[in-house]
Amino acid sequence: MTEVFDSLRKEIEAESLDSADAVDSFRIRYLSKKQGKITDLMKGIKDVSPGERGTYGQGVNELKTLANAKIKDAKTKLGSSASDQRDIDLSLPGRAPKMGSLHPITQTRHLINRVFESYGFTVEEGPEIEDDWHNFSALNFPADHPARDMQDTFFIEPTDLEHGGIMLRTHTSPVQIRTMKDGEPPFRIIAPGRVYRNESISYKSYCLFHQVEGLFVDEGVTMADLKQILHAFAQTIFGDDVQMRFRPSFFPFTEPSAEVDIWWNDESLPGGGRWLEILGCGMVHPNVLEAVDIDSEKYTGYAFGMGIDRIAMLRYGIDDIRILFENDERFLDQFA
Repeated sequence: MTEVFDSLRKEIEAESLDSADAVDSFRIRYLSKKQGKITDLMKGIKDVSPGERGTYGQGVNELKTLANAKIKDAKTKLGSSASDQRDIDLSLPGRAPKMGSLHPITQTRHLINRVFESYGFTVEEGPEIEDDWHNFSALNFPADHPARDMQDTFFIEPTDLEHGGIMLRTHTSPVQIRTMKDGEPPFRIIAPGRVYRNESISYKSYCLFHQVEGLFVDEGVTMADLKQILHAFAQTIFGDDVQMRFRPSFFPFTEPSAEVDIWWNDESLPGGGRWLEILGCGMVHPNVLEAVDIDSEKYTGYAFGMGIDRIAMLRYGIDDIRILFENDERFLDQFA
C-alpha cells in the first residue's frame, strides 16, 4: 500500500502543468469522480482491513491535498483559471462602457446659467419649503389672491388668510426676497430650482417643474434694460434670427408686467408657425422693494421668470412634458 502511495506521489510531482489544458487534464486524471486515480483509491477504502483504514485514509488525503495544491499553484502562475480561459473568445470586439449623460433639463439649466453669468448675474438658491411671507406676502400677493387657493399650492401645514402657512414653493421668487432681505443693492442674480403647483398633469403641465428667475436692482434700471437682456438671452438659446414679442400682462410682484413670446416655425400650422410663451417679466413692484427695506424712490429693478422644462422642450423638440420625469433610458440615451 505504501509503495502505491509513493509511486502516485512521485507521478503527481513530476507532472508539468504549463497550460490551461494541462491543468484540466491533470484534474481529470487524478481527481475526477469517474476515472481519477486518487478517487479510485478513496473508493477502495472499503476493501482495507479495519486496522489499516486510518493510515490508508490519511495517505489518500495527503495525495488529494498535494494534487489540489499543484492545480492551485499552476492556475496562479498562468494568471487565470483554466475554465475561465476556455470561456473567453479573444476574437470578439471589446465592449465599450456605457456612458451616462446629463438630463435635458439639467443641460438646459446649465446653458441658461452660463448665458446670464456671462452678463454678470450670480446664481442663488433657497429652500423648496417656504413660509407664506416669503412665497406670497413679500411679493405683493393680496390675502385673497387666487394663487393662495389650495387648487394651486401644496400646503404642508394648515393655512388661513390671517396667519398664512408652510408650503412647497410655487416659484423661485422667494430666493429673490431672501437675497434682498439679507443684503444691500445692487443685486444681479438668477435663482434656478424646482417648484411645485397643484395642477392637473397633462402633456403640457406637471405638478413639479423647474424655473429660473432673474432679478436686477440698482439705481436707474429701466424696462429697456429688461428687454435688452431678454433679447440677448433668446438669441443665444434660439438663434440670432429669433422673433420676440412682449405682451402686457399682470403679476402682483411687477408693474408694469409683460409676457414674452417667441415665433416657433412650424410648416404644419397655418401661417407657418405660432407664438409660444417662454417667460413672464416686469419692473419690480415698489411694494416688493419696501417689504425688504429697500428705498423704492432710489432704486428700481426688473425681474423675470422662465420655465426650464418648456425651454428644454422647445430646444429638443419634445412634445410631452411627462417624458422628462419618467427616467426612460431609451429617451435619456439620446442626450449623451
